[in-house]
Amino acid sequence: MRVFFPLFAPMIYSLDLSTALLLTGFFLLITHAIALAKPQPVKAWLRGFPRSMGAGFLLLLVVTIWAWMLIYTIDLGEFTTWRVRILWLIPVVAGLTLVYVNEFLAVRALGMLALLVAEPLLESAWMRPESGRLLLVGLAYVWIVFGLFWIGSPYTLRDQIAWVSKTEGRWKSAAFAGIGYGVALLILTLHR
Repeated sequence: MRVFFPLFAPMIYSLDLSTALLLTGFFLLITHAIALAKPQPVKAWLRGFPRSMGAGFLLLLVVTIWAWMLIYTIDLGEFTTWRVRILWLIPVVAGLTLVYVNEFLAVRALGMLALLVAEPLLESAWMRPESGRLLLVGLAYVWIVFGLFWIGSPYTLRDQIAWVSKTEGRWKSAAFAGIGYGVALLILTLHR
């Protein structure tokens, strides 16, 4: 089993800068283009997302597997002796979260996912000389700040969705901003 998981370790927490820019750029471009092309269905889905138990369970499952595989594969340094305990603790905490902290579970799990996704993005830009990496690093830190707020105060995502979807101008501005940021990341990938 120890041989199996290191095969997936690069997908979890090790990306080169080009791949990170490419994946993040496409993600932003596609999601914001869908939001621009089909605003009403996306708004309706987003308004229901914070209290969606199905989305919460799915995201919590993804976060649990990702965290478990991350702890299984990374070097924990002086905490290596704790590896087995942490591996047991991760699914236990996920189960307790599902049972006892299930209000806004989707938002909390999305916040956890934002923190996990930010790590490989920051690692890909670590000690790189290209100035374009700062766009990726900036986005990762925005996701970290939002992720922390979504975990600790999950109603903030509900309020953010309500604010951005309140007027057509805000919705289009947010969609175009996401598309523009995605295109900028993709252009940086080509100019490397």
